[in-house]
Amino acid sequence: DLSFSGPLTEALRKYREGEDLRDLCFSLQETVFAALVEVTERAVAHTEKREVLLTGGVASNLRLREMLGKMCEARGASLFVPPPEFCADNGAMIGWTGLLAYRHGVKQGVEEAVIRQRWRTDEVDIPWRR
Repeated sequence: DLSFSGPLTEALRKYREGEDLRDLCFSLQETVFAALVEVTERAVAHTEKREVLLTGGVASNLRLREMLGKMCEARGASLFVPPPEFCADNGAMIGWTGLLAYRHGVKQGVEEAVIRQRWRTDEVDIPWRR
């Protein structure tokens, strides 16, 4: 699990002290992306997988693509990134997942629906993949 509240808080503090916004944004991006790449590299090493899939809105960021690409190349892994038009956090993905779940018997009332901020994807039951 990663948390970036510390670096963000520090960047905001430095901005209020007059630091250049462009420098802060660049530094924050580099720091956060370096952490993401390091965690991904550890996952590749420990699982002995040779594929990395970058998805969602962050996959549109060319710098993150570059950093992950270099790590994958060094580790002998392949990086897969969808075309930019599909790199978005969008309702269609959520809707499709909901339809698949419904078709496989997953039903949940509104009163039962909750947001789990630290819900691990490896703990989610996916009945259509059994």
